[in-house]
Amino acid sequence: IDPRHFTPSVTPAEALKRLMATPDLCSKRWVWEQYDHMVMADTVARPGGDAAVVRIHGSNRGLAMSSDCTPRYCKADPERGGAQAVAESWRYLTAVGARPLAVTDNMNFGNPERPEIMGQFVGCIAGMKAACEALAYPVVSGNVSLYNETNGQAILPTPVIGGVGLIDDLDRIVGAALPGSDETLILIGETKGHLGASIYLRDIEGVAKGPPPPVDLAAERRNGDFVRAQIQSGAVSACHDLSDGGLAVALAEMALAGACGADISEGAPSSKGSPDNPPLAAWLFGEDQARYLVTTGAAPALLAAAEQAGVPARAIGRTGGNSLILAGGEAISLAELRAGHEGWLPNYMAR
Repeated sequence: IDPRHFTPSVTPAEALKRLMATPDLCSKRWVWEQYDHMVMADTVARPGGDAAVVRIHGSNRGLAMSSDCTPRYCKADPERGGAQAVAESWRYLTAVGARPLAVTDNMNFGNPERPEIMGQFVGCIAGMKAACEALAYPVVSGNVSLYNETNGQAILPTPVIGGVGLIDDLDRIVGAALPGSDETLILIGETKGHLGASIYLRDIEGVAKGPPPPVDLAAERRNGDFVRAQIQSGAVSACHDLSDGGLAVALAEMALAGACGADISEGAPSSKGSPDNPPLAAWLFGEDQARYLVTTGAAPALLAAAEQAGVPARAIGRTGGNSLILAGGEAISLAELRAGHEGWLPNYMAR
């Protein structure tokens, strides 16, 4: 999907409002509030962020944990999708300041006696292996669930990755919530505006095609190690991995979590893009990998450190207010975003 030859059907604000109220991206609070997530009072970071954080009892150290997969990537390109699942898990742990240690996997597929299903299985394993080796992130356990089909229709290939990481000092972790006004938003990682197999393309434009985004494992390692070091140094006040929905969705999730708005209109490209930027829709909703959105009160120092480390980084806006301004002065109130984001699942379950 060439972003420069793509014409959006709706404005960025309308697209974001719709995406935040979809099954994939809506709040899962209705689910996690129904079980005890505060056992022994050692939960430090509750569900809803990139990774949960639990104190190692009686100490100031902690474990970060996450679990996720992007089945549509694995369907479009099993090997790339398998690598992406591992890399995203690694980013989730990194985004809270943890050092990723190991993964467990849950391999969910259809009937392996069908060649296309076995091909998915083999491809996902190959991608997972490459990512685990590149990120020094070994598989230590796992299970397999096969023959997941109904009337001959298989589930999407779903190699769920559960990750665990170590935090040496719980006073040095960060969350995804915007911490308040007058912080600089910095986008870490290269943005090319990859729209293939994206949730934006599927749910807004009604097109499910194209390859998933490339996974540059060297960039994942380099960018993640940089972000983790900045968190541990105290330079970063909030951090969020960029995945489903790209930059716009990540920003909306951070804004809702912190009840704080943001303005990225000055950092946004034009609708047609430029030599250095993809067009606006692709910049906002493309799902390029190896990226983080961070906030800081020391932007010049952080940007200088990124340049020295060879990590792409750019300031894209400021925090503050009670709305999101994506481009051209078009504002979306946090109240409107929250109503759709928090309301979809309870409304669905009440039917």
